[in-house]
Amino acid sequence: MADIPAGFERARFSSPFLDVAGPYYERQGEGGIIVATRINKGHINHIQVAHGGVLGTLADVALSYQVHRAEKPGLPVATMNLNTNFLAGAKLGDWVEAHAVIDRISKRTAYCSGRIVCGDTVLMTMSAVFAILRK
Repeated sequence: MADIPAGFERARFSSPFLDVAGPYYERQGEGGIIVATRINKGHINHIQVAHGGVLGTLADVALSYQVHRAEKPGLPVATMNLNTNFLAGAKLGDWVEAHAVIDRISKRTAYCSGRIVCGDTVLMTMSAVFAILRK
């Protein structure tokens, strides 16, 4: 797609739900993996901004993917807690990026935080706790 910023490629994760919620793109950032999407018609609610669930899903995806990619092979994770703070709305056509960092990780639990931005505007801050499902 011509409207995908340079350096981003189609995300390597997928599921039927995420295919509908996205599409998602990723690139390596300075602090970790950046997960992004372009806000499309299916993301927009009745007040013409991205539905909160779209940004909430992006938050969960980006935070969990950061933990998943912390080790090789990738860690299987399950969301235990997700906190989001909506600060601004995203409009049709906006390119939104989720930046996440691992704050602490142990054998069975990981704590992450981050933000979703559109350009210089912070749309959301987020934090999560994940169970690491090691065998």
